[in-house]
Amino acid sequence: MARIDIHSLCLWITAAAVQHPNDLARQVVERTGLTRATVNKALARLVALNWLERSGTPRKPVYRPGLLRQVVQQYTLSGLQEDVPWSRDFAPFFQLPPHVRQMTQHAFVELLNNAIDHSEGTSVTVSLRQTPSHVQLLVSDDGRGLFDKIEAAFDIDDPHLAIFELSKGKLTSEAKRHTGRGLFFTSKLADVFDLHANEVAFQQRGWETSGWRPARALKRRGTSVYAAIALDTTRSLETVLNAWSLDGAGVGFDRTVVPVRLMTSPDVGLESRAQARRVASRLGEFLRAEIDFDGVDRIGHGFADELFRVQAADHPELDLQPVNMSAAVAAMVRSVRA
Repeated sequence: MARIDIHSLCLWITAAAVQHPNDLARQVVERTGLTRATVNKALARLVALNWLERSGTPRKPVYRPGLLRQVVQQYTLSGLQEDVPWSRDFAPFFQLPPHVRQMTQHAFVELLNNAIDHSEGTSVTVSLRQTPSHVQLLVSDDGRGLFDKIEAAFDIDDPHLAIFELSKGKLTSEAKRHTGRGLFFTSKLADVFDLHANEVAFQQRGWETSGWRPARALKRRGTSVYAAIALDTTRSLETVLNAWSLDGAGVGFDRTVVPVRLMTSPDVGLESRAQARRVASRLGEFLRAEIDFDGVDRIGHGFADELFRVQAADHPELDLQPVNMSAAVAAMVRSVRA
């Protein structure tokens, strides 16, 4: 007797239950070609696993999505408009708190737009999953890969330096059409954020202060971005946007935090003027830049002098503020500023 693949069924059963609550078994029979008895057993299992809820009578059951929900869709990138998949294929099938729905929509359309406009691929797969605690978004394209794109546009061939630039925000290879906000703000909305491209991966966790760190990469073509948002989060799209405005109340992206730890390793400290110029790169696009020394025990005189005296003089309109300094770092910064 043929058996149904429960995993594959979970990829589309949520939408089917919303669209066909009174004849779900027949829809599954038609889609899978399996017997009615096999399908009924599968639906009973999905009820037990919280993928479905069942009401009605034994002869006339009524189904609706359970606590677990998922929709997976693949699209051709050519001619795709990112708002249509959200409103047509995803939003109707999930029950999210209003502020989480708003953040999820923002992340969805931004990541899908990035795939459309930047990936140079042919297709993209989007998965949205709801659990009792989180909503989880995965957007994967088959393009050239984010870090390859950054290398071509900015001549940055080290993915660690690329993620360092991404951490500042406003990094885009299409400046006439984009402002470099999408990936940056999506990463700030999420409790869990993973970025995979060109066999390299980095991740952020909202409850950690360390920011980006290396992760185990997926061995696949293109770029994959995973974002998970807790259903009980106190964040909102408005509070996240406001946090990066200078007055804390607007939506102007005029403040950034630069985690210089990303430029270091056990073998590489912050010593050179070239490193300082790399830190200062593009900071003129902001009104305030906080240089975050968390995880950095000491810095060299050349680095400190170039960043806090030379670069500061070149950008007098920029409020350059060091934060999270050790005693040794603070002493060096004071010496060059004096």
